[in-house]
Amino acid sequence: MKVAVLDLYEGVPNEGMRCIRELLLQFAETHQIPLQLNEFDVRGQANVPDLGYDVYISTGGPGSPVDSAGSNWEHAYFSWLQSVMDWNRQENKPKKHVFLICHSFQIVCRYYELGEVCRRKSPAFGVFPVHLTASGEKEPIFGGLDDPFYIVDSRHWQVIKPSEEKLAAMGAEVLAIEKERPHVPLERATMAIRFNPFMIGTQFHPEADAEGMHKYLSAPVRRQRVVADHGAEKYENMLELLQQPDKILLTHDTLLPNFLEAALQYQHT
Repeated sequence: MKVAVLDLYEGVPNEGMRCIRELLLQFAETHQIPLQLNEFDVRGQANVPDLGYDVYISTGGPGSPVDSAGSNWEHAYFSWLQSVMDWNRQENKPKKHVFLICHSFQIVCRYYELGEVCRRKSPAFGVFPVHLTASGEKEPIFGGLDDPFYIVDSRHWQVIKPSEEKLAAMGAEVLAIEKERPHVPLERATMAIRFNPFMIGTQFHPEADAEGMHKYLSAPVRRQRVVADHGAEKYENMLELLQQPDKILLTHDTLLPNFLEAALQYQHT
């Protein structure tokens, strides 16, 4: 399996790249398949892959998913994405599978006008439940997850008010939405979309593992920030949820592995 990781972290230290690498290596080892893995610095060097890969994973990243509109790196990025879509429309071609994570998900939703991309009233950070839509309940990539299932969220921005017209024109479906908060009169964010038969994306981090998140949260400066923003009880609850096998551990072990499994099975059909 040839995999290209489009790195949108712009050189900012993160756990996402480590988690993605480890997931890919573990998948290749489990299935006893050779793995070619290449990484591309999209925002730093406007570097994007060619069409020589089976799977593309486009990462999360820092900063605004709105302010970069029209930049050189976005021009390169959307030229790459369009080339993949054009390739997949051809008959008798082996299809290329794309997974978009968080920042990538947001810029693609903005670019195709699939919803409103705006800043959140307050940052979402921690472990949260996410609800499946009717389409999400039938989505094979989500097979094995509960409703709600639990995710690692870390974002100042959000995609809300999905455009049914634009989604339908693209053949896309919303798969998951933010938890319902009856006491908060705010729009629920769109948390996952199936864009087409070979491209799916989430506004959360399915690659996040409990070990890395625990380490991240345990740093004194982050502990202070979470306690200040959400309270000590919420902080302890986050740490507890990380250890439960049916929460973050299940999402980590299910979502991206299912995506890779689908891509692998497609190669062998």
